Amino acid sequence: MSAASKDAGYAPPRAAAAARPDAPADGGHRLLEGSLDGQGLAIAIVAARFNEHVCDRLLEGALDALARHGTSPDRVTVVRVPGAFEVPFAARRLALSGGYDAIVGLGAVIRGETPHFDYVAGEAARGIAVAAEETGVPILFGVLTTETVEQALERSGGKHGNRGADSALAAIEMARLARLLDAEGERTR
Repeated sequence: MSAASKDAGYAPPRAAAAARPDAPADGGHRLLEGSLDGQGLAIAIVAARFNEHVCDRLLEGALDALARHGTSPDRVTVVRVPGAFEVPFAARRLALSGGYDAIVGLGAVIRGETPHFDYVAGEAARGIAVAAEETGVPILFGVLTTETVEQALERSGGKHGNRGADSALAAIEMARLARLLDAEGERTR
């Protein structure tokens, strides 16, 4: 398990299943599971600037995780947007371009004294989910939704890991799984 995700709760795929997607799992059925091999993948990261001191740490974690898992820096595109509310728009446009295997959305929405938190966090989550569903491209939700700045810092490289790194690893895994699912569809026709 990677250093960035050891305390964060990210559960990497089982090596045996990822290495042999055609091998029967317990019970005789086929198990399809993505791997953490980032080689040859094109990944986009959409990172918010609002709460920049947190978002920059998420971005650093994501870039580090991608590099450590073999994704070439020239196959990674970073797009900066004003805030978490704008992440789904940019992620959807990137997905529609057809140039990316997966997209990572990063941001930090920290509760304040107004209902702003509820609207921004909810719409960012909904927008990312809809964009992934509509485009068929894995778009990972790496937007922190915390009560305090301290909680956000703990989840962007502090004692609770780095959700940017976790989201990047999940993007690699989902991109690989998407390829397996496409091949499985062809195999079963």
